[in-house]
Amino acid sequence: MLLTEYRLDLVLQALRAILPLKQPADVALSYFFKAERVGSNERALVAETVFGILRHRLLLEHACTTPVNTVNKATPRRMALAYWVRFGGYNVRELEPLLKATEADWLGQVKGLRSEDLPLAIQAELPDWIIEKLRAQHDDAAIRRLGQSMQTAAPLDLRVNSLKANREELLSGLAAEKVQASPTPYSPLGIRVSGKPALNKSPLFLGGRFEVQDEGSQLLCYLLAPRRNEMVVDFCAGAGGKTLMLGAMMNSQGRLYAWDVSEKRLANLKPRLARSGLSNVQPQLIAHENDNKIKRLAGKIDRVLVDAPCSGLGTLRRNPDLKFRQSAQSLAELTQKQAGILAAASRLLKPGGRLVYATCSILHEENQAIVESFLAQHPGFLLRPASEVLTQQGIALEMADYLQLLPQLHGTDAFFAAVIERAN
Repeated sequence: MLLTEYRLDLVLQALRAILPLKQPADVALSYFFKAERVGSNERALVAETVFGILRHRLLLEHACTTPVNTVNKATPRRMALAYWVRFGGYNVRELEPLLKATEADWLGQVKGLRSEDLPLAIQAELPDWIIEKLRAQHDDAAIRRLGQSMQTAAPLDLRVNSLKANREELLSGLAAEKVQASPTPYSPLGIRVSGKPALNKSPLFLGGRFEVQDEGSQLLCYLLAPRRNEMVVDFCAGAGGKTLMLGAMMNSQGRLYAWDVSEKRLANLKPRLARSGLSNVQPQLIAHENDNKIKRLAGKIDRVLVDAPCSGLGTLRRNPDLKFRQSAQSLAELTQKQAGILAAASRLLKPGGRLVYATCSILHEENQAIVESFLAQHPGFLLRPASEVLTQQGIALEMADYLQLLPQLHGTDAFFAAVIERAN
């Protein structure tokens, strides 16, 4: 796209609105587009630049404070110009009509910057506090690979609604709509789409034949493996992506409770539920993990999914701002909440029942540490190896006791999951 003064100015306005990160970047950007009535062509450029800068912010800030006869400051203007030259596919000559004196020389330096000579935090694009946490379990090379794998945008994954279609039918239907797509490697219901087609207008989508859902998220549902006529709880349902898959796996038979503390998130489930054709889902607002609705079902539930509130650091390909909006303090608050939710959810299980505890985090404190502490305090519960459950579900994915998905190894968001069963 041709860069003009108008387009540069739009990007700078957007960055000034979003970079303080007082709210999620996607929310702030949506507000900006509405307020400024930005056209569709410019929206693509602004969104790509804003999220690209967030993905590469540490390197760009370093580049902006290594100047050649210019102001030694990471301003929105310098960040945008540096991003376009370093990562956006533009050369300095294309930008020259927009440049001030000495900026061309400085951008030449940015282009030639050797990232391998920079500190690990900049190479991995992870703040120091996250690097420190990761070093307890990983060496620097592994941290670098993980960080670099999350510096590109995530692919678009779909899940086939098995009540209305199978994967082969949906692939054929998408091909007829000129959408390039292929099966995902692990989930039997997954489809990976090339590019960014407007699928929300597709008759296949409007007819409920698929939902957007990362392949890793789909695998969590296979770990829970709900069956027809069971009583199942999605404890932190959110907008219900996993709820819909669980309901389809149950063939819409039995009872599936979708609980969440956010009325807004549950409201977002309603149109998806209407498209899905499911009749066994009961969305319910709860006040907290010890709500009376939960207590009434203690010891009666076959399966519980706990997709716990977490730092979200496994989704940095989609939400790069999270690494700057979370902190060691917020992590400590989250782990306390996670432990409380897991303990409360476990009380729902009947003897022989199964619970899957999951996060989209890369941090040990939110993952293994929570599960190990729970098992130590609740001797009536056992850890079921994730590898065993995946094999039973016909999924060829090598794991050990836990499911640990990583973008550089599996092409999914980073997910953690543990399968816990009540023995008595």
